[in-house]
Amino acid sequence: MQTRTLRRESLVNDDAAVSQLVDARAALQSSNIYVLRKLQVDREGSGIVLRGHVESFYHKQLAQELVRAAVEGVEVLNSLQVVYTPKSDYLTGTR
Repeated sequence: MQTRTLRRESLVNDDAAVSQLVDARAALQSSNIYVLRKLQVDREGSGIVLRGHVESFYHKQLAQELVRAAVEGVEVLNSLQVVYTPKSDYLTGTR
């Protein structure tokens, strides 16, 4: 009897985890910022992990806050890397 109860709780927790993952991905997919739509979103333990590369700390923070708002109460681990790519016109001084 206890095994069935544990299985049901596990299934409920799995359903909630899948739902949270879907909500987190949907929040990024609905962003107007293209690079945020390409980020990887995974479950790790009881939290959600963001992985990938963005071009600014603003985008890193924005991705985190979009996901955090979508999955209230769930820990969000922001493992995004900021990789700045200088534009050639900035380097040459031409516009």
